[in-house]
Amino acid sequence: MSYSEENIVTLEGLDHVRMRPGMYIGKLGDGSADDDGIYVLLKEVIDNSIDEFRMKSGNRIDITIEDNYVTVRDYGRGIPLGKMVDAVSIMNTGGKFDNRSFHKSVGLNGVGTKAVNALSERFIVSSVREGQKKTAEFSKGKLVKEYPVEPTSEKSGTMVQFLPDASIFPNYAFSMPLVENRLRNYAYLNSGLTLTLNGEKFASADGLLDLLKENISTDPLYPIVHLKNEDIEIAFTHTNQYGEEFYSFVNGQHTSQGGTHQSAFREAIARVIRDFYGKNQEFSDIRNGIVAAISINVEEPVFESQTKIKLGSKDMGPEGPSVQKFVLDFVTREVDNLLHRDKEMAEVLQHKILQNERERKAMAGVSKLAREQQRRANIHNDKLRDCRFHFNDTRVKDEQKNEYMEQSSIFITEGDSASGTITKSRDTNFQAVFGLRGKPLNSYGKSKKVVYENQEFFLLQNALNIEDGLDGLRYNKIIIATDADVDGMHIRLLALTFFLQFFPELVKKGHIYILQTPLFRVRKTTQKVTTTRYCYTEEERVAAIKELTPNPEITRFKGLGEISSDEFKDFIGDGMRLDQVILRKGDMIQDVLGFYMGANTQYRQDFIVQNLTVQEDML
Repeated sequence: MSYSEENIVTLEGLDHVRMRPGMYIGKLGDGSADDDGIYVLLKEVIDNSIDEFRMKSGNRIDITIEDNYVTVRDYGRGIPLGKMVDAVSIMNTGGKFDNRSFHKSVGLNGVGTKAVNALSERFIVSSVREGQKKTAEFSKGKLVKEYPVEPTSEKSGTMVQFLPDASIFPNYAFSMPLVENRLRNYAYLNSGLTLTLNGEKFASADGLLDLLKENISTDPLYPIVHLKNEDIEIAFTHTNQYGEEFYSFVNGQHTSQGGTHQSAFREAIARVIRDFYGKNQEFSDIRNGIVAAISINVEEPVFESQTKIKLGSKDMGPEGPSVQKFVLDFVTREVDNLLHRDKEMAEVLQHKILQNERERKAMAGVSKLAREQQRRANIHNDKLRDCRFHFNDTRVKDEQKNEYMEQSSIFITEGDSASGTITKSRDTNFQAVFGLRGKPLNSYGKSKKVVYENQEFFLLQNALNIEDGLDGLRYNKIIIATDADVDGMHIRLLALTFFLQFFPELVKKGHIYILQTPLFRVRKTTQKVTTTRYCYTEEERVAAIKELTPNPEITRFKGLGEISSDEFKDFIGDGMRLDQVILRKGDMIQDVLGFYMGANTQYRQDFIVQNLTVQEDML
């Protein structure tokens, strides 16, 4: 190919953001997943308002979302009027580079709001300061109209309105439950701040204590511990669930992938508890069943991705201690004092640790046998069709790891036919396939020993690399892909039971998804031109028949294996329809599993009969 002066291009304004949106907001998505780009746009705008509150200016943020049009109004200081247009339209322009103005801010790179502007088909910003108001309107990053400054009686602050560009985010829609969850996290981390979403208020008086109360899904073994000091706050308890569940935050930002502060907290909490009892206990035994949260404030935080979901900072600030030492000193002092004061809690915790130790030792022999079974099964040739790259692959450069992790996914399928179809259709770089043989065991009520005794479960655990927690998780999305029939639904429920029983944090961290595949294909050929509509519901089928009348060809897909691999590429590519598995507020995992997967009680039979009657009435 030729390479000359004509190939050297200078992009003006925000054109680079529109050309490479993934560099600034991660994946695009359609709004069905919490990490989709439209929520990053929302976060970038709200983060600025949060920073105003953290600078003790304004204690309320009003948000409305109507027909995907977003309005965010804060009551902070407002953007300086003379620089307002520059602040939202010129890269690397902002007030957060100067620590005198924004001490321990969420973002320091002068990019966030500019990316929102560039990726919105309509973007309006208004700033009110000292009785004066200025407004400007943009479209796709280009200034459409700048209004003159005018007097106003409105309260000081900033209002940003934006409509994400449908050409960048096709078929998108904001999910209110996902937005509400984000606002709750903001409230937990900013006591005294009130956020409203379409009139509904979100506020927290007790910070991380409220967060754990909201998210805990099984009864705590002792009252939630809540400790805080300047620049750090922690909360924790233990439950009888398996695994570890950590929530972490930096400067009010939810770091969903953890980072240096979460790693320091995990080590510190285990170390101080072990030292208190004076026994050489395994850290895994101490942490198994823990539900905990940490929030710290860091000067000039460094994140490992543009979307700020994993902290990379090693120090609390240019002249501060290391993050590890800061967290360890606080946890050692406060938790050790607590254990000496609260003898009842210390006894309950010790009993839990000893119980974990006994179970781990009981599984040691089983685990050895299972590992031998794993070698014989030859996981990489038998059950798992792996993808080429992972975030922890030695071939992947450090700067690519987060990007690759966010793109990676694994499909859990049933049977050789479905597994073969997805294997042929997938993106081999980032999509893996794990094939189940028949229906897996109902694991409700079983101990974790069954994971090592059951080959299907053991190999799945190893494929995901979650035996020792989520730190080594090899795929960002775990997608259950089963047939759209009764047997497929049952396998889906059995897989979900496995994850909720032994690895609930996978669900709580938003890693589990259900693949939606079409039930019908409606096709018509006229004058050698074929028009095809794939329908996921009966309503879509009826609409497609009306569109393609008369007498289109209708195919009912009874299983994934009936869909050709060429067709299936459309269903696991950019247009993939995924339902994220989420727990509703107040869901107690063991209660949910007990009802749906436990003994076939009369209460459950009555529930099924009543709902079957409703379905018959609907038909």
